[in-house]
Amino acid sequence: MISVLVVGGEKETEGLAGRNPSVEVVTAHGMEDTLEKLGRNRRIDAVLLLSGADAAAVLGAVEEDNPAHPPVFQGGGRPETPGTRSLPERDPGRLLDLVLANLEG
Repeated sequence: MISVLVVGGEKETEGLAGRNPSVEVVTAHGMEDTLEKLGRNRRIDAVLLLSGADAAAVLGAVEEDNPAHPPVFQGGGRPETPGTRSLPERDPGRLLDLVLANLEG
C-alpha cells in the first residue's frame, strides 16, 4: 500500500479516500496540518499539493522540517513550484492516479 499526503482545501480533497484500494490517502489543510501529518506518519510515500496559492510556503516548511522528505507532486494549470514534480492534470482524482503511476514506475 502506498500512502499519499494530499494537501488542499476540503472541496479539493473530498472523495479521494477510498478511490483506489492500493492508496492510503491522508489529507492536510494548510502548512501546520501538513507538517503535523508528516511528523506523525513517517510512512508517507509522496505529497500531492492541490492548493497552488500556498504551495511554495508548504513546500518550504516541509523541506525545512525534513530535508529527506518524500517526493512532492503538483498538478498542472498552477504556477510550477521549484522542488515539485509537475503532473499534466488538474483533476484531483486523476492526479492521485498519476502519483501512484509515478511511484510504481
